[in-house]
Amino acid sequence: MKIHEAPVRWGIIGCGDVTEVKSGPALHKAEGSELAAVMRRDRDKARDYARRHGVPRWYDDAGALIEDEGVDAVYVATPPDSHPEYTLRAAAAGKPVYVEKPMARTAAECEEMVSACRRAGVPLFVAYYRRRLPVHLKVAELLAQGAVGGVRTVAIRLFKPAGGSEHTPDSRPWRVDPVIAGEGGHFHDLGCHQLDLLDYLLGPIEAAAGVALCQGGLYACRDTVTASWRHESGAAGSGAWCFVADSSTRVEEIEITGGDGCLRFAAFDLERPVRLERGSEVEEFAVPAPAHVQQPLIQSVVDDLLGRGACPSTGDSALRTARVMDRILGLEQGERRRLSSPRQLPA
Repeated sequence: MKIHEAPVRWGIIGCGDVTEVKSGPALHKAEGSELAAVMRRDRDKARDYARRHGVPRWYDDAGALIEDEGVDAVYVATPPDSHPEYTLRAAAAGKPVYVEKPMARTAAECEEMVSACRRAGVPLFVAYYRRRLPVHLKVAELLAQGAVGGVRTVAIRLFKPAGGSEHTPDSRPWRVDPVIAGEGGHFHDLGCHQLDLLDYLLGPIEAAAGVALCQGGLYACRDTVTASWRHESGAAGSGAWCFVADSSTRVEEIEITGGDGCLRFAAFDLERPVRLERGSEVEEFAVPAPAHVQQPLIQSVVDDLLGRGACPSTGDSALRTARVMDRILGLEQGERRRLSSPRQLPA
C-alpha cells in the first residue's frame, strides 16, 4: 500500500554514532528518500551533525522533530530503553517509524510498539539490516538452491573479551546497563542480529530455551549465554555467546548444516566470504559490503512506503526475535528481576 509520495522526508531522533556512517547517509542516498531533520538532546552536537551531513533542520527536542510538518517518517536511533516512548509518540502523530535494533528491551515493550502503530495505522520497521545485506542474501540464495540439502542444524558462536571501559564502573558503556540495554547486555545488542537473521534464512523459531549467567562480575547484565531452539521448518539450533572470554579468544561464526553439506559465514565480519563445504569440495563466495550497511534495508523501507516494494524487517518480525530473546534469557518465566524505570526522557 502506498503511504507517501516521493521523496520520503526523514527525521532522526538520536543522531549518534550509529547514524554517522551506517544509516544517516543512507537516508540521503536511498532512491526516493531525503534526510530533512535531526534531533539530539545536546544542541551543539545536533547542530554539528546537521552541518556535517547537510541536513536543513536540527532540534534538541524530540517533540519538535515529530511535529515538524516537513518530516514524513521518523527514525529512532536512541538506546533501547527509549524506543517505546519515541515510537508511540511518532505513531500518535501519524508518522511511520523505523527503529534501531534491538527493537526494545523486552517482548512486552515490543508488543506495545506494534500495537500502537497498528492502532495509528502507520507502518513500523526495525533496523535488522542483515536481512538485506548482499552477503546474507547470498546465503539465502544458496539455501534456496539446495546447496546443503535439507537443513538439519544451525549453530551460532560469538566469543569476545570484555572491553577496557567495562572494567571501570564510572565509564561502562550503556550497552551493559540493564536499565538502558536490557538484561542481556551485549547479547541483546549483538545476539539479536544473529537470531533475527536466522528467522529470515530458516523461518521463525517456534521453541527456545537458554541459560544466561553473569560470570565475569563486571556489570549487572548477563555476559554468558547458551541456548537451544527449534525452527518451524524443523531445523534444530544452538548458540553460545561469551562477552568475557580470554583476550586470545575471538570467535564469530554461524554454521548451517544440511544433509548434503554445510555453510559457514559471519553476521558481523562482512569481509569474510561465505564458505560452502560439500564432502571434500569447498567453495567460497566473497560478497562486497555496501559503504553504508543499512542502505539496502532503508531502500526497502522507502520502497515499502512508496508502494513499490516490501521491507522484510517489520515490527512483527522483530517481535518474533524479541520473544525468542526473552525465552533464552528466562524473562517469560519471571526468572530475571524486573527492569527499573527507563531514564526520564525529554518532553
